[in-house]
Amino acid sequence: MSPFRHILRRSPPGSAVRRHFSTSSLSESSSSTSSAHRNQHDFLSPSTYINSWQPSRSPKEAAAQLTFLRRDYARKMKEIRKDFITEMELQKIEKMRKNEARMEALRIANEEKKAAKDAKKKAEAIERQAAEQEFRQVLMKEREDKLEYWRMREKNIQKKKKDKNELLRKQSSLWVDVSELDKKINDVFLDTVQL
Repeated sequence: MSPFRHILRRSPPGSAVRRHFSTSSLSESSSSTSSAHRNQHDFLSPSTYINSWQPSRSPKEAAAQLTFLRRDYARKMKEIRKDFITEMELQKIEKMRKNEARMEALRIANEEKKAAKDAKKKAEAIERQAAEQEFRQVLMKEREDKLEYWRMREKNIQKKKKDKNELLRKQSSLWVDVSELDKKINDVFLDTVQL
């Protein structure tokens, strides 16, 4: 079974070249990102624990040295954790301060918008009232003009009626003598234009 597994695991000869071309852009972008991160990040000093173990001849010295290294490591890790917790709390406080400042800025901006909106509404209300007042004045003037026109028209109609009635009364007041009555009737029959 072992030889078959070796055959199955063997990759084709051109796959390494294909893999290099397929991941070259990714490796280049990741290497540029990691180099930028390396330039910006502050790394800790090299650890003193690496290559610090010196083998001793007696087991008791080795155990004591190992215990010292463990205690020293625990002490340093405790300090690092405290520093990390302090840094996280500072970052949290800074984030909260930024959020509060942003919320305060939003609140002030909203109040300014509301004040501007209210001022705009007041100005529009004043303009609307002025327009309504002007419209009422124009309407009242038109009503007065119409009423005056109607009164004059009625007066003219009454005057015409009165003149017509006066004319009719004057015409009907003319008395015709009995001797001239036959002559007038003949004239009326013959001269129809007067009618």
